[in-house]
Amino acid sequence: MRAGVTLPAMMINRMREAIVDQLRSCSTPEQLLALDEQIRVETDAGPLYRVICNFLRDRTVAPVEAARWLNTLMDHREKQLDDCLNLHCQL
Repeated sequence: MRAGVTLPAMMINRMREAIVDQLRSCSTPEQLLALDEQIRVETDAGPLYRVICNFLRDRTVAPVEAARWLNTLMDHREKQLDDCLNLHCQL
């Protein structure tokens, strides 16, 4: 263990690195959306869009990567809202 780095900090760094690796391995929107759901269920990291924003703030990921991921997540949320509103209007 490196001097000055606590075990929990090392575990958090490993989790962050694992999430970045998983994000980068997503080659389709469906894979990214599945990862979003997986992170919500399996971790207490919060919604994936917040995780990505934190990565941007910490300069863990490139803005172009984050923009692509966030665009996919926002498109999905927008579609969910549209579907919900359309269903509500049909009632």
